[in-house]
Amino acid sequence: MSKNILLLGAGRSTASLIHYLLDESKKNDWNITLVERNAKFAKAKTNGHSNARILSFDIEDQKLREKHISEADIVISMLPVRFHALVIEDCIALKKNMVTASYISPKIAELNSKAVEAGITVVMEMGVDPGIDHMSAMQLIDRIRNNGGKMLLFESFTGGLVAPESDNNPWNYKFTWNPRNVVLAGQGSAAKFIQKGKYKYIPYHQLFRRTEYITIDGYGKFEGYANRDSLNYRSVYALDDIQTLYRGTLRRPGFSRAWDFFVKLGATDDSYIMEGSKNMTHREFINSFLAYDTHNSVELKFRHYLNIPQDDPIIEKFEWLGIFEDTAIGINEDKTPAQILQHILEQKWNLADDDKDMIVMWHKLGWKSKDGSMKAMTSSMVVKGEDRTYTSMAKTVGLPVAIATKMVLEGKINNPGIHRPVTPDIYEPILNELKEFGISFVETETA
Repeated sequence: MSKNILLLGAGRSTASLIHYLLDESKKNDWNITLVERNAKFAKAKTNGHSNARILSFDIEDQKLREKHISEADIVISMLPVRFHALVIEDCIALKKNMVTASYISPKIAELNSKAVEAGITVVMEMGVDPGIDHMSAMQLIDRIRNNGGKMLLFESFTGGLVAPESDNNPWNYKFTWNPRNVVLAGQGSAAKFIQKGKYKYIPYHQLFRRTEYITIDGYGKFEGYANRDSLNYRSVYALDDIQTLYRGTLRRPGFSRAWDFFVKLGATDDSYIMEGSKNMTHREFINSFLAYDTHNSVELKFRHYLNIPQDDPIIEKFEWLGIFEDTAIGINEDKTPAQILQHILEQKWNLADDDKDMIVMWHKLGWKSKDGSMKAMTSSMVVKGEDRTYTSMAKTVGLPVAIATKMVLEGKINNPGIHRPVTPDIYEPILNELKEFGISFVETETA
């Protein structure tokens, strides 16, 4: 009996997801409907496959949305975050299972009892971060616990980066996922974590100056800054009494210090509209944050304001971005500083057609073993993309979603409610299948 899969959203992280579903569709008798605002964009990913059809409509059109959800056996939501609760409510009303890579927000968590009552399974946080991070972490933590160990330390970092062979700019960085999220990273609350039993907090204005350094064999050195709230993961991983818990984001060394200058300048602020910004040049945008002074250049004021020594090579990063040039920003309406900075960065940090990106994930675990001895280990994953379409981001986000979808359709995941992939019945088969796609971890015992 054929199954109908409804995929809502076919953005940049869905290429591998769509490829997997279409590959599996003939032997499993699946029909895939893609709903994407840009139909041409979606067609390029299906390549005329006979088991795929493409629809384009406003996802906020309730009648159309409910019509197509009602015709599906399972719904995959790859929409922007603000739509997930809406789709889950529809799935509950229409008794349809659902899978997504997105976070379980407090609002969505409140829908769990309704999902249980409706008898539907909603698998969330099924991408890379969150997703593969949960599964790989819980596999290790459960192994330690099953051997009688007591967890004392858990640190985890993930980064979407450019592969070394495509790293050709002084920032050692290119956009591999939503640029807006990169520009706004860390805003909204202090980073919170626990270190040797003490609660620690890093405010946004200091976030990019408090970094950790890690080295991965074959790939060199990375730096990590703290994610907003590591403490939430105590309950997610059942680590309520752990002494150290820290999660962060990876970049190459030097990125965070340079990015901190944009933070201190005010260029990442998204709280107000800059009057007259649609007519500004890059140089005028930067100068608008600096003191009025007709005698000194913008470059000199920039250095003085941010205390950048004259011989500091970090200035090359900003010169390369072209922020001091009299180039029109090229926007049609006044925008926030963060939106303008994003627009400028997108001219320089987008992947070229033949560029390869790279996902890096690194865990560190420390525990007291059954015999009382102290143990530690690291576990790392590095995945490279193929090109601008089949990126490592698309692979590591899309493939877990696709495999989970298959498992729900086959009845291998059938527990009603809203779930994360933190139990062996979910993470073991998915991690095993991901190995077939070159997504695996290297474990190293440490002193």
